[in-house]
Amino acid sequence: TEAMVREAAARTGNLPEIAAKLKKSLESSENTPLHIAVTGNSGSGKSSFVNAILGLGDEDEGAAETGVVETTMEPKAYPHPVLPNVTMWDLPGIGTPNFQPDKYLKQVKFNNFDFFIIIASERFTSHHTSLAQEIHKMGKRFYYVRSKVDADLYAAQIRRPSTYNEEQILQVIRENCIKNLREAGEASPRVFL
Repeated sequence: TEAMVREAAARTGNLPEIAAKLKKSLESSENTPLHIAVTGNSGSGKSSFVNAILGLGDEDEGAAETGVVETTMEPKAYPHPVLPNVTMWDLPGIGTPNFQPDKYLKQVKFNNFDFFIIIASERFTSHHTSLAQEIHKMGKRFYYVRSKVDADLYAAQIRRPSTYNEEQILQVIRENCIKNLREAGEASPRVFL
């Protein structure tokens, strides 16, 4: 139900919560152009996240292309349908043969963006550390979104059905992300599951 979704968002900081926080933040600066880059590893759900923020399904006209192989080959702009000053940018995934970490920042023109959302669908990696550190060096801010948590929960339930505890697993994932972001130099990391 809707009430359960709201409660889960308040409890876990999931994607609907981040969308609401972004919307509120964006509405407060209605006339300032804001370029939000969605970055992370290939296959982490960056394009799906962009579509969700824009209120689009994967098959809708104007939606970011999604797929089971690398689909985003260059930064692509998606104007927000309600907030004309906001542009979401779907960036290629870091760490693929086409986008090696040592060249990634220049290839995607990382310094052109105002705010970042780092999407990760797996354990924290050196790519996430590099992205967080580069954003920090530029004096800019980011949110860290751990996507596909439902798959982790499902796998945990299959592996350990008698001791499965969803809240505990979510807390472990969140604490691990925060710990790694702090080690990367982020004093007050914002993590959403």
